Amino acid sequence: MKLSIGSDHAGYKYKEEIKKYLEAKGHQVKDCGTYSLDSCDYPIFGRAAAEAVAKGEVDFGIVVCSSGEGIMMTANKVKGVRCGLAYNDDVARLIRQHNNANMISFGANFMSLEDVLRRIDIFLATPFEGGRHERRVNEIE
Repeated sequence: MKLSIGSDHAGYKYKEEIKKYLEAKGHQVKDCGTYSLDSCDYPIFGRAAAEAVAKGEVDFGIVVCSSGEGIMMTANKVKGVRCGLAYNDDVARLIRQHNNANMISFGANFMSLEDVLRRIDIFLATPFEGGRHERRVNEIE
């Protein structure tokens, strides 16, 4: 599977750990930055990760900032992207199952790395259910 990943300085350490974790599982990861702990603007990196998804360069995207909110909002501004904040395991499953999310967001200041990695696995393993949800996803678009 091909995945894009982006973060700001607050999510940088998690981004690096997520990247290692995914590559160890055999996934290809497109790192859209940031590349250090230096203060930066999350929209730059969230947009880059989302554009890779929208262009079909990758299958899914992952974004991380301090709360997960700002970088998620940025990703959702890119046409064709549906990004959800996975604040618990059930939501990580439901954003794929019901909303056909193609990106997932995390808040490094509010979630443990262990929880984030588990939620990525849940997200990637969950298929879109379709059916009644298909109509709703189409209405989002």
